[in-house]
Amino acid sequence: MCNGSSITEFLFLAFAGTRELQLLQFWLFLGIYLAALLGNSLIITAVACDHRLHTPMYFFLLNLALLDLGGISTSVPKAMANDLWNMRTISYAGCAAQVFLLLFFFLAEFSLLTIMAYDRYVAICQPLHYGTLLGRRACATMAAAAWGSGFLNALLHTANTFSIPLNRSNAQDLFCEIPQILKLSCSDSYLREAGMIVLTAFLMLGCFVFIALSYVQIFRAVLRIPSLQGRHKAFSTCLPHLVIVSLFVSTVMFAHLKPPSISSPSLDLALAVLYSVVPPAVNPLIYSMRNQDLKDVMWKLMTGCIS
Repeated sequence: MCNGSSITEFLFLAFAGTRELQLLQFWLFLGIYLAALLGNSLIITAVACDHRLHTPMYFFLLNLALLDLGGISTSVPKAMANDLWNMRTISYAGCAAQVFLLLFFFLAEFSLLTIMAYDRYVAICQPLHYGTLLGRRACATMAAAAWGSGFLNALLHTANTFSIPLNRSNAQDLFCEIPQILKLSCSDSYLREAGMIVLTAFLMLGCFVFIALSYVQIFRAVLRIPSLQGRHKAFSTCLPHLVIVSLFVSTVMFAHLKPPSISSPSLDLALAVLYSVVPPAVNPLIYSMRNQDLKDVMWKLMTGCIS
């Protein structure tokens, strides 16, 4: 007989086998985490403080930075603490909270990336209607819908997952994730959560198709622009978002859809780091690299702090 209430903690798999590698992993995570904090905080401050950036594109970018900060702050500090203090455990309640928050920020971010694709589509393909279709109220409503859909989905998945009876083989990867928890089920009740995962996957597929179709229309419109400077400006506003979407989708798809023949604990842990930790750290760099207005404001913030 197994009972979910009898489990008080979960164990994490060791990514680093020796104490020296654990400390190296700690410093690596610390560097990535500080880079994510600095980059996303600069974007949030720049968009909030400079009136030139009070446009729909930068409003959605501010929301993306907030979601990135939340996502990386949910997973990395616990991993760093485990490495620093040589621990491998997380409480049952802590694991449930981590699952909820990771799902919340992950699903809300994917919804927001879909909205950002719509923003670029309207800006390039229907510029005369941009102010009408993406007014302040419309932008606030869409951002609230992204956050709300992420919260609702995360709540349903978390409640459903942790209502399943679990056995005592409670090893996890680097973070608490639903697929790993479902492997611990000792009854057929996991099929209910598996069905919800499939439904969520189809919804995400629909978002991905919408993003892809939007960019097909965007590229067709850009290629019709007669001036080289106009095409360059249009591509500069679209390519950062497209790179972020590609990084986000490709890492998640490879992590969860890779063939079982190439699966291994070390590879699974590396992929967990790749899609959970790396994007929040590199997103600010990707967005600021080709955006002169954002670079100027961020540089003023940094030099102002230094002086």
